[in-house]
Amino acid sequence: MKTNWKKLARSMMVLSILISNMSLCSCEDVENDDQQNNTEENLPDISGYPIVSTNQTKAYNNESEISKPAEGEAFYGQDANYGGNATNYVDNGDGTITDMVTGLMWQQSADINGDGKIDADDKLTYEQAIAGASGFDLGNYNDWRVPSIKELYSLILFSGMDPSGYMGTSTEGIEPFIDTDYFGFGFGDVTAGERMIDAQFVTTTLDVGDSEFGGGNLMFGVNFADGRIKGYPTGPMPGQTEGKKFYVYYVRGNTDYGTNNFADNSNGTISDNATGLMWMQNDTEDGMNWEDALVYAENMDFAGYSDWRLPSVKELESIVDYSRAPGATNSAAIDPIFNCTSIINEGGQTDYAYYWSGTTHANHMGFGSGACYVSFGRALGYFNGSWMDVHGAGAQRSDPKTGSADDYPTGHGPQGDAIRVLNKVRLVRTIN
Repeated sequence: MKTNWKKLARSMMVLSILISNMSLCSCEDVENDDQQNNTEENLPDISGYPIVSTNQTKAYNNESEISKPAEGEAFYGQDANYGGNATNYVDNGDGTITDMVTGLMWQQSADINGDGKIDADDKLTYEQAIAGASGFDLGNYNDWRVPSIKELYSLILFSGMDPSGYMGTSTEGIEPFIDTDYFGFGFGDVTAGERMIDAQFVTTTLDVGDSEFGGGNLMFGVNFADGRIKGYPTGPMPGQTEGKKFYVYYVRGNTDYGTNNFADNSNGTISDNATGLMWMQNDTEDGMNWEDALVYAENMDFAGYSDWRLPSVKELESIVDYSRAPGATNSAAIDPIFNCTSIINEGGQTDYAYYWSGTTHANHMGFGSGACYVSFGRALGYFNGSWMDVHGAGAQRSDPKTGSADDYPTGHGPQGDAIRVLNKVRLVRTIN
């Protein structure tokens, strides 16, 4: 086991002071002090809820990569035009990674059984992952936990490429949605009958809505293979005896990460003092395609500010309230300090919309015809002959940037994801 010289030196200093003062100390007191040091060391002092950038430096039009547009040019205002908090990881050399932006420490590799490879044998059911956190011991720390959806989503990077539809078996050249220079990641295990995109990671965040997919009881997981948040059954699917299995990255530190601190500025704007972002209190009411959303954002002058923009998808996801959903609270999945325009969804229900981000969702061929959105209402799919909430309010998926929803009368993909194209917009700016 690697000796922690810093901790040893600190313990010796404490012991020396106690002896010099002729104080008596029980073994239990030393153990408690050691555990406290164990909990605090190697964690930066981060306050608030800083959002890590998407790492998307490439720019796209409605179809493919383009030169980064200048202000005033078509497609200006997407992620490539704005920086944000760049990733800043530290490899601690003990199987852990510290994120210096968020103040979170992560298990470095999804190789949970330690055999040097990441495959189906490393996956756990939801119950196994939750139970396994309490006994997980890595880096001489014993306060590991399963992350929330907002903690885990902090790791996603949209420099990745979605391999959906890829017919090959080699993953060479396909970049996942996570920094593999620091994190050990595995695609789905095709040798075990999985799809390449079966690389969903477990969280503690459950869907509170009215989804019937998979028998209900969905968990919001992050898929670092295809770059999405979706709801996944926590128990066995109908006809199965064992629940779906997931990869896991256990986390520790900064237990306040993901907590918003909203303030109504009484001028149609809402400040989140945790993230340092200011939001429009109202949405656009009407939907628009992606290019029009960029134009709308870049030309907005409101409440004395002219630096409004289309949010990155990670910024947009930061204002989701996963304790709310249309089927549970008759509201959008967002704090009621915001105003959300209701819609009638594809199934005829009163619901809430998908909202555009400035983040392109690129595929394995380099095309960028889809952009990421977050669903603040039901994330519908046409499944088994009817529309249902297959992924939960708060899901993050992608829509075509242009075209017509009429071309997708029964949705798209394995769960028949509803395609809308004309999505609503809520603008953001950085508080200076």
